[in-house]
Order: sequence, then C-alpha cells, then structure tokens
Amino acid sequence: MGAMLDSSTIGNLLRGRRILVTGAARGLGYEFAVALCQAGAQVAMADILADTLKQAVESLQARGFPVHGIEVDLGDKASVEQCAARAVELLGGLDGLVNNAAITNSGGRTAHQLEVEVWDKVMQVNVRGTWLMSVACHAALKASGRGAIVNLASDTALWGAPNLMAYVASKGAVTAMTRSLAREFGADNITVNAIAPGLTLVEATEYVPEARHRLYHDQRAIHREQVPEDVSGSVLFALSDLARFVTGQLLPVNGGFVMN
Repeated sequence: MGAMLDSSTIGNLLRGRRILVTGAARGLGYEFAVALCQAGAQVAMADILADTLKQAVESLQARGFPVHGIEVDLGDKASVEQCAARAVELLGGLDGLVNNAAITNSGGRTAHQLEVEVWDKVMQVNVRGTWLMSVACHAALKASGRGAIVNLASDTALWGAPNLMAYVASKGAVTAMTRSLAREFGADNITVNAIAPGLTLVEATEYVPEARHRLYHDQRAIHREQVPEDVSGSVLFALSDLARFVTGQLLPVNGGFVMN
C-alpha cells in the first residue's frame, strides 16, 4: 500500500489556510479533507449526499479537526453560489478550493449506447459545476492574496478509457478549463492547477471490472494498487506556497501508468 500521510510528513504545510472541498462526503474528497486538516487547514466539506456528509463531518470533528459541512448541488447555480458564500462565512474567508466532486453515470455504455440525458448530467456536474464553483469562490480567493484552486481531472482523459466517454470527455474539459482559468485568475494571484489520478481504490471505483484493475497494475511503473493517500500529497502541494509559481498545469498521479 502507499505511504500514509500524517503530521510528521506534512506538518504545518497549510497552517491556518481555509479550504473548501467539494465531493467531500466520501472517497477522494473525504481523504483530501483529512490530509488538509493534518496539514493545519480549516476545511469546509461540501457534498450533495447530506446524510453521508453529516457522518463524515462528525467523524472528523470527533478527531478534533476543524471542519464544517455544507450541502450543495453542483448542477444548480444558486446552490453553488450559496455554498461558496457559506464556506466564506464559516471559515472567515477562503484560501483554497478543491473541485473534486464528479459523477460517472456512463460506465459500461459505448458511444452508441450513451443517452443524451446521461451525457448532459455528467457535463452539468463535472464541467459546469467546476466552472461555477471556481467563479463563485473567485472574490474570496482574490481577497486572500494567495488563493489556489485544484481541479480533479483524470488520467482516463490522457489515454481514452473505453465505454466511459461522457466522464472521459468531461475530465478533458476540466483540464482545458484549468488552463483557461489560470490565465484569467493569474492577475489576482490565484493559481489554478489540475490533478489527474489513475484508478484509485475508493467507493466510486468499486464497479470497475477486475480486468481494468489488472491493466493499471501491470502498466504502472510502480506495481501496486493506487490508494487515496497517493493523491493527497499532490493536492496539498498545489494548495501550498511551495506551488505559488505553478499554475495552469496538469499533474498525472498514477504511478507512471502508460498504455503500450
């Protein structure tokens, strides 16, 4: 398994930073919230899964972590704007945003089988939601003077995973959007970068066929399963002062996976 992140390795990297994480009720988003807290940040955890989010927040608060929960529907502009405003209110400002929330919905469907409604919903949440949340948080990130946005892309957009077209296309769009936002937000001292994880062991990937897991394992330079902690370090880096002159970049985090 991967090396676990703890206070001895990340210390005070983000001490006092105020970070909003979407899709934080479970999976990678939850692990990001844990790592951020360990690095000294205050975290607002946002998700559409109200009950799961409540449990996640309570579990971290029980560990003494300064977290808050905010219910949000990234498919709804008003909900996104309310979430951003609530995060600023709860945290007293905003220094960072992790646009992690996403849906797949198209798994197993070929391009011919994919329904228009599914395509539209994936794009609405993964692409439009990322854009709207970035814009909604812009003013607070600008006021911070050291704002940082991390968008979660996917390495599937680099090699074109089959039968997952809507998701793959949405993550390609997130990568392109990252570069555009970096150009627009740079004048306000806000960095915008994207992280592209490989197949990671979380709830959302439980449906992935065993053959796909074997493919990743065999085609990685590092021959093991990818775990959430493998991704968290890159997110912490992109939000920290170590990356103050890094923007508009895509960082694949997949153990050196390549398709032959």
